[in-house]
Amino acid sequence: MAENFAPVSISQEALAEAKAFNKEMTEQLRALPDPWSFPPSVTRDRRLEGLGAFPIPTYSENAEELEIEGPNGPIPLRLFKADDNPTKGVIIHFHGGGFVFGSASFQDPYLEGMAKNTGLDVISVEYRLAPEHPFPQGPDDCEAACHWVLNEGSSQYGWSDFALTGESAGACLALTSAIRLRDKHGMIPFKAMVLTAGWYDLGLTPSARLWGEGLLFPTTRDLQMYVRHYLLGEEHPEAPDISPLYARLEGLPPTLLSVGTADPLQDDTYFLASRLKSAEVDTSVEVYPHGCHVFQSFDIALAKLSTQRIDSFFRTKFGST
Repeated sequence: MAENFAPVSISQEALAEAKAFNKEMTEQLRALPDPWSFPPSVTRDRRLEGLGAFPIPTYSENAEELEIEGPNGPIPLRLFKADDNPTKGVIIHFHGGGFVFGSASFQDPYLEGMAKNTGLDVISVEYRLAPEHPFPQGPDDCEAACHWVLNEGSSQYGWSDFALTGESAGACLALTSAIRLRDKHGMIPFKAMVLTAGWYDLGLTPSARLWGEGLLFPTTRDLQMYVRHYLLGEEHPEAPDISPLYARLEGLPPTLLSVGTADPLQDDTYFLASRLKSAEVDTSVEVYPHGCHVFQSFDIALAKLSTQRIDSFFRTKFGST
């Protein structure tokens, strides 16, 4: 399905590769210890060593490391400058990881490629993670980072056009940041938003509830554990500031939603697409057969195709095509 976008043409070879990848990933995950048998800090260390579903992070020497002040203390940022940025645009990125895992530095090749292929600067936010820093500290950091980019950052780097993007929990934080800026600061500054494999209902949509414990990641239990660590039982999952599926969505920028059919969060994308369209937001939806959760993180043809289309979406919305 693709609306307001040309149909996605996917070769049979790419589909076969994705199916084989999913099977191999499932076998690898079954051989790993239960990630919840360790404290989150230990699991983070194991991921740095490549002892999980994702490959060992590759760090780029081209990243400019910044630090800004936020409501909960310093917030590190990671900036990739485009070789040529005629539109003076910047994309603000939020990583995934269930609000518990992940880092702004874990997708350097992807973000560096985005800067190169879009002609836009890209800045990734090292927001605070649960359970050490539960809600609302993560969203507070993301809101503060956006506010800095739109003000001090804009003055320092000459940015005049802005966009948001994120994957999984990061897509939730990107959407929440856009809503917070609209409601708390009266700002609707973004030209585009790309939300990939987003988690927009922490109370769990049907596809997330019914996913169970088999096949790929995250499992239903994983999602429930993320919520337990993020909210600590103190907040209601369906609160609009936690689950933006329940927020008012009017006035948001043109949005590209992307998800795979082998993703337990696919209903989150379908439901959000319906709500965005009801709010008269320019919304495009791309669904990739056999795509696992955040399949764009892996070296497969399906990921390359999706990444190319995301870059093209940004170029089109910034008028740099």
